[in-house]
Amino acid sequence: MHIVHIYKDYFPVLGGIENHIRQLAEAQAQHGHCVDVLVTSLDATGQAGELNGVRVTKAPRHLNVQSAPISAAFPREVARLTDGAAIAHLHAPYPVGEACNLWFGRAKRTVITWHSDIVRQKALLRLYAPVLRRVIAQADAIIPTSETYARTSPWLRDHLDKCRVVPLGIHADRFDMGDDGSRRRAALRRQLLTATHAASAAPLVLLSVGRLRYYKGLDDLIRAMPNLPDAVAVIVGIGPMAAEWKALAQRLGVAGRVIFVGEVSDGALPDYYRAADIYAIPANSRAEAFGIAILEAMASGLPVISTEVGTATSWINQHGATGLVIPPRDPQAIVQAVNTLRDAALRRAMGEAARQRVRAEFTLERMAARIQAVYDEVLATPRTATSFRNSG
Repeated sequence: MHIVHIYKDYFPVLGGIENHIRQLAEAQAQHGHCVDVLVTSLDATGQAGELNGVRVTKAPRHLNVQSAPISAAFPREVARLTDGAAIAHLHAPYPVGEACNLWFGRAKRTVITWHSDIVRQKALLRLYAPVLRRVIAQADAIIPTSETYARTSPWLRDHLDKCRVVPLGIHADRFDMGDDGSRRRAALRRQLLTATHAASAAPLVLLSVGRLRYYKGLDDLIRAMPNLPDAVAVIVGIGPMAAEWKALAQRLGVAGRVIFVGEVSDGALPDYYRAADIYAIPANSRAEAFGIAILEAMASGLPVISTEVGTATSWINQHGATGLVIPPRDPQAIVQAVNTLRDAALRRAMGEAARQRVRAEFTLERMAARIQAVYDEVLATPRTATSFRNSG
């Protein structure tokens, strides 16, 4: 089967959607499919090559419009790569890719993984809305990552007939900690804590991983830190909010206990989870639709503090079982949740429940099989509406 994934970025750009596409594409290639990925490059120079069995085409990038890279070559590349393909697999939101496939795509069927609604770019959405309605109407199947998101999205709730829920999945084995992992965990933890100013010889280490975008809500985590003098917050990732959040930590006098690590390689990332005590993602918007990093933390045996923003995050992290779910935009709620999780036995119990939940529901193998079932269904079914259900 020839599959073409269409989005804006791909490895070595790191992010939740980028990592998902890479893992899915490589898994599909390993199962014998012919897999192309079409994205934009980071500059005006186009690139093409193969990585781990996946053919990657990066169309030259000419400008950015509200986080959407524009490439004049994208329509031509969509037409070329999808010609004769079985599946064009779009990853939304990326208006350029969706519109180009609508107008120039030639694949037999179109499937969209709906990672998130367009939330903040209101002006762009007003202009794009008529096109997006056509994109949705002409898609053969839409894959929301949770039933919650499908039923609450203003774009999907009228198209539940073509929705197939497939939760995202990860390489869970990467985050299991053997003896060697324990040693590396201890070494990294010592390294992280060497220069901190925590009011305890054995501080709690709070971890957050991801692109530093507004909706991650890490400003609320930083605002909680003055009331958590024995805690250290380790923030892994880069993004547009980095400078503002660093300045906030300075103003609040907690810069010595808020460590901005920057970007971390895939190989080193599991050690950061292992070095932490609690994972915190105080998201403040529906733009945090799923949270692959939550799965990684849970697979590592960490209890999670997440927020109720009406998306999959509070379905993945089950309140009272795998962690705690608190209101968004509430630093004091973060303080209270951390204080609850000071109990080491509670952290261990929740962390083990989290690990088991990932193993049961959120593995890469399970996700890839569910997506293959969606492909098989749309290729075997005439282009008529089918009923909304969970896939697999």
